[in-house]
Amino acid sequence: MNILYHHRTRGRHVEGVHIRGIVHALRALGHRVSILSFPGADPEHESTAQGSSKRSRIAAAITHLPGVLFECLELGYNLVTLFRVGAAIRRQRPQLIYERYSLFLCATVWLAQRRGIPLVLEINDSALVERVRPLRLKSLARRIEGWCLRRCTGLVFISSYFRDQAQAAYGRIAPSVVSPNAVDLSRFDPARFDAEALRKARGLADRIVCGHIGVFAHWHGVDAFVGAIAARLSEAPQLALVFVGDGKTLPAVRALVAERGLSNRVLLPGRVAHEDIASWIACMDYAVLPNSNHYGSPMKLFELMGMGVAVVAPDYAPVAEVIRDGETGWLFARGEIDACVQRVLDLATQRDEHRRVGDAARRYIQRERQWRNNAEQLLTLLPSGHAVVAEPGMLEGAH
Repeated sequence: MNILYHHRTRGRHVEGVHIRGIVHALRALGHRVSILSFPGADPEHESTAQGSSKRSRIAAAITHLPGVLFECLELGYNLVTLFRVGAAIRRQRPQLIYERYSLFLCATVWLAQRRGIPLVLEINDSALVERVRPLRLKSLARRIEGWCLRRCTGLVFISSYFRDQAQAAYGRIAPSVVSPNAVDLSRFDPARFDAEALRKARGLADRIVCGHIGVFAHWHGVDAFVGAIAARLSEAPQLALVFVGDGKTLPAVRALVAERGLSNRVLLPGRVAHEDIASWIACMDYAVLPNSNHYGSPMKLFELMGMGVAVVAPDYAPVAEVIRDGETGWLFARGEIDACVQRVLDLATQRDEHRRVGDAARRYIQRERQWRNNAEQLLTLLPSGHAVVAEPGMLEGAH
């Protein structure tokens, strides 16, 4: 089947991982998939350093525009979409359009309806949830969103919370599936790494290592967690903490670690390339997610679990859909940072528990949360009788 994947993201970081995961999985199932991105945002192709830097500066400038002006530009992008997606439809004649939904974007739905092409929307964002950037044209965004969710062929929600919110707000929406994030196990495979050699090289030999992967932002709670556990690390002499990532709260965390004299107990390597993430996870015995939100499906959960590293995590519904307490991870009451710290300290001496739960976490990922599972799920949303097998002559990995 010929599939067009359309998105309006910058194609970097987590969204790029998700896009590549879905696209590669669909190709592995025998389908021809092409990605339509705006210039410089193709997640499969790196831009030149000069071009990428220039586009990043432009994107950053646009992002910092006043809220209403920024949202008007998002609305105006429908004109660009009408031209670009319309041209792609005429050129490629797709049998399915798969779109990563963006606020205010409705042109693809209109085009797909007009051309009679099945369209599946993947919902990672919504006008119904609290967002990092406050939404100014909320009423308009919700009217457009409801129209899109009712008129597409199918919907892929990353969590049940998202779907429940949409059904409550918009009534009868298109058929849907709940499909959390996933992981590429060919890259996140503990057998690829010499964990002991990596630990030794990074100053972690003979330690119990609890780690974290992700952006240092207030809503992820790393700063609060480090502040809370710093005074109690003496309770677990063998425990070392590794927090991989960068962001607004990292300087404050670095300052706290230096002030408390904990540089030998708390390792802060900063941001690393995504291809190096698995090597850092290979150093961990278990992991911690101090905070999340009501609707998100944290990519880091799946990458950690895929490496056989179980996670101490807050019991938000999307997280609890993935982690079973004491079976594939450990849950604590969301918002209770002291409970999180206590769970991390209690586990510091339980090596057998790390292995038992970590192995179960990897088996769960192998069974249910590879990108192939997501691709197979989204194809179930196609109308009855619609072809979902590869056409003769299609080549896996074709662009």
